Amino acid sequence: MAFLTNLLRLPVRMLAFLGGGIASLIALAKLLAGAFPGDKAGRSKRLLGALATTAGQRALFGVLRVFWANLVLGRKLVQAYENSGTVIVTRDADVREVLAREADFAVVYEPRMRAITSGENFFLGMQDSPAYQHDVSVMRLAARWEDVDGIILPTVAEHAAAVLADSDAQLDVPAELTLPVVADMVARYFGTPVGGAGQPSRDDLIAWTSVMFWYLFIDLGADPDVDRRAMDAAAAARSWLDGCIAERKAAPTDTDDVLNRCLDLQRAGTLGFDDLAIRNNLIGLIIGAVPTLSRAAVQALDQLLDRPQPLAEACVAARAGDDARLAASVFEALRFNPVNPVIYRRAVLETTIARGTLRARRVPKGSLVLASNLSAMFDAARLDNPDAFDANRPWDDYMLWGYALHTCFGRHINRAVVPALLKPLLAAGTPRRAAGGAGQIDTAGTPFPAHLTVHLFQG
Repeated sequence: MAFLTNLLRLPVRMLAFLGGGIASLIALAKLLAGAFPGDKAGRSKRLLGALATTAGQRALFGVLRVFWANLVLGRKLVQAYENSGTVIVTRDADVREVLAREADFAVVYEPRMRAITSGENFFLGMQDSPAYQHDVSVMRLAARWEDVDGIILPTVAEHAAAVLADSDAQLDVPAELTLPVVADMVARYFGTPVGGAGQPSRDDLIAWTSVMFWYLFIDLGADPDVDRRAMDAAAAARSWLDGCIAERKAAPTDTDDVLNRCLDLQRAGTLGFDDLAIRNNLIGLIIGAVPTLSRAAVQALDQLLDRPQPLAEACVAARAGDDARLAASVFEALRFNPVNPVIYRRAVLETTIARGTLRARRVPKGSLVLASNLSAMFDAARLDNPDAFDANRPWDDYMLWGYALHTCFGRHINRAVVPALLKPLLAAGTPRRAAGGAGQIDTAGTPFPAHLTVHLFQG
């Protein structure tokens, strides 16, 4: 019976898939048409700007999914990492295939990761290997999953609640809530304090991690200014972390944090875990925490603010302490604008993706493969009614933090912290955007939300 039911659903799903492609084509045409008025000289910039928006990306990927699911280009679109051309992958099954085929599609971040650490790689930039498995396993002993309930959530909840208690009926969410709360949580959890005498400030930590993340994952055009700022930030962060390690060894504490656990592992004779290795692992984890947790929370809130009914349901869940329901609403919102809409891999050999299908394509060796997890999460061939906001979707429909071997190391932290950051805000009242530009995300010239002001209304 189940087989027959699924068989009968196939034509309906394929019609929905085709209809989604046509709708995306219309949306893309309208978006691009809006960029044409005005001076001709600035037209290219306006067109690229339109495609860079979340709406532009979703429309473009929606067209590609149906008509050019795996687009092979001889042109190099990415300058930051070595490659010989570009392949854009948009279907859910094919995105998962690329990310799962570790031996064929390599992570690309090693050169820039070595620049950040001034020599050594971090497991984020490693292929599956004894070194990768060693480093991940050791850091799992230091940064444990049970810490979410024992250390991380209590720290986040206390600080976030204090922020809301001290606010009036208006709040600049990233500047006053998500960024400071995450930065302080990272300083406490990792044992790398900020704000004291001789220590960097919280704002330093936010600025350093943001520009280093930008350099590693977002600066595809190899902007020399981003390079310079990231190298300055990396040097300052290395000095800070070296100082944290030296100070802790000189004056040991019994604080339960990641740094103390790393030093315990070192004293136990863990192979390849000297002070330099500890510092490099800490810098990699901290880069991945501060800007991404704040950005995820703000972008999820931004999507909820555009949807009165889901926003109201999230507020009800927050006030009732229904954390599971709140998280479901937050992550469904984040699906519409995830932190990383594309994941990069480089083909280490000539190969084929989607073999045995009409969309099968040969991938030349050296191509940079842009596997779009944003696109995958709107693939009507897999998801039911993907354009609808549905907080009841199974978790496997989401690809918010990667897939397969290189799924984000801190995914369990992300899954707990992102809704926890928003919980006191949503429980305090129903947020509404401030008037004008203040009520829209302002990135202050970076890829990260710096400002988004909301007003709180009871009820």
